[in-house]
Amino acid sequence: MADGIEAAWDRVAELARTPGAGAIRPLMGDAGRADRLIRRAGDVRADLTKTSLSAEVLDALLDLARARGVLASRDAMARGEAINTTEGRAVLHMALRGPRGAFKAGSEDASAEVHDTLDAMRAFCARVHGAQSNGEIRFTDVVNIGIGGSDLGPQMAARALWRAGMPMRAHYLSNVDGHAWEAMRHGLDPARTLVLVASKTFTTAETMANAHLVRDWLRAGLGEAEAGSHLVALSTNLKATAAFGVPEAQVFGFKDWVGGRFSMWSAIGLSVALACGWDVFQALLDGARTMDEHFLSAPEAENLPLLMALAEVWHVDMLGYPTRAVLPYDERLARFPAHLQQVEMESLGKRVTLGGLPVARPTGPVVFGEPGTNAQHSFMQLLHQGTTPVPADIVLVANPDHGFEENHRQLLANGLAQAEALLRGRDATEVREEMEAKGMDAAAVEALLPHRLFPGDRPSTTLLIPHLDAATLGQLVALYEHKVFCLGALWNVNAFDQWGVELGKQLAGVLVPELAPGAQAGAHDPSTTALIAEIHRLRGG
Repeated sequence: MADGIEAAWDRVAELARTPGAGAIRPLMGDAGRADRLIRRAGDVRADLTKTSLSAEVLDALLDLARARGVLASRDAMARGEAINTTEGRAVLHMALRGPRGAFKAGSEDASAEVHDTLDAMRAFCARVHGAQSNGEIRFTDVVNIGIGGSDLGPQMAARALWRAGMPMRAHYLSNVDGHAWEAMRHGLDPARTLVLVASKTFTTAETMANAHLVRDWLRAGLGEAEAGSHLVALSTNLKATAAFGVPEAQVFGFKDWVGGRFSMWSAIGLSVALACGWDVFQALLDGARTMDEHFLSAPEAENLPLLMALAEVWHVDMLGYPTRAVLPYDERLARFPAHLQQVEMESLGKRVTLGGLPVARPTGPVVFGEPGTNAQHSFMQLLHQGTTPVPADIVLVANPDHGFEENHRQLLANGLAQAEALLRGRDATEVREEMEAKGMDAAAVEALLPHRLFPGDRPSTTLLIPHLDAATLGQLVALYEHKVFCLGALWNVNAFDQWGVELGKQLAGVLVPELAPGAQAGAHDPSTTALIAEIHRLRGG
């Protein structure tokens, strides 16, 4: 089996060594290219034709996926097997949006657990929203206190989906920097604010530091007895939530087979349901389920998450492109790149295989992004003329939810133009003719010519959705979740643990008391010791 896998890798690597393997323009005349590389899954149309995946390369990559047993691993995940081997856990974020009875984690009925929580969340939302019309506390704002997966996913979704007239305004407090709360609190009325504390263990240091700040603010404005009715916990630690003052009926949990970066579909998404309404949250779940069904049923050559993962393997491992840009041409998706940074980089930033051996080739790329057209006036210069190609995912929304049609045409035109420019580039003949037509003399033309050339053959994938609503957003997010799964299987790494975040947390716990007034530094490297001393000096210690 191992020999077959290495042979499949070797075949792809052999194709990557072919002269011109990264070229895209020569492939565009292939009549069957669109049939192979344009795929639809639900409402998402993905165009991978502007990559250097030739028919031969794609076939070799699909053979690699078969040799690695990617779809067999997918089925093991769906059966609730403990594929998160370092923590001995199932990986069942699909159960969070699945129908009743569809998923088990070992002998546990995962779907029953999920739907019990969803029923409780729905009832709570109905109570909060109903209070707005029957004379009880009228909550106008919800503050979600969390970090990482307890913040990035729901914040991204709420920003994308909230429209004027929806039930509440959502605010997200993640950074332990007190300036974040200082800036937020002045726009809030404690009597009208509901506070969610999102931490599975109710011990996350940054989250609990912020939670105490906000609880003190509630108590100062409302009194201790009243403040408790404004607190909600998204946690499984009932003892800690009770000690914090959260009524038991306002605690919503989730299981350990839900990874933080895949948890926006769980109780962690309660802020989205409160802000946007339950029907919107349910549509988000339903949209994700549409992509789940595609992923669980489509064969390799038609499976969109797998095809996107194979393109990434080709770019990262075979062509040596270590980064990828995510460019959503919709302001409402401004936080989408940040969410994908965690989903992908926390999952795939691994240096050992499932068996604990060093990986044989690079794994996760660096993911970054910004909404178009802002990105064009920020970092796109590097994508067009930099020394190393940066593959780009360009997300387009065909129809806006506003009436400014000319703006939207410009937005779409810019997204299409960036993909076309990355592909085409500009050669010397074209640039020379353009400068000569403007009357420039020969010497100036030759001096400027090298600076104005674009190499082209820069890869991009275009994702087109008809409009941005809860269902299409759910499909889009789930697409990338499943892509991450496929990459984990292809690279033979555990995409569902994150041990790399632990060391910094442990060291911070040691350093906090050493930064107190009058404290002394412990045993550290010389640089850290000197920085502690300088901080004490600057703070008047």
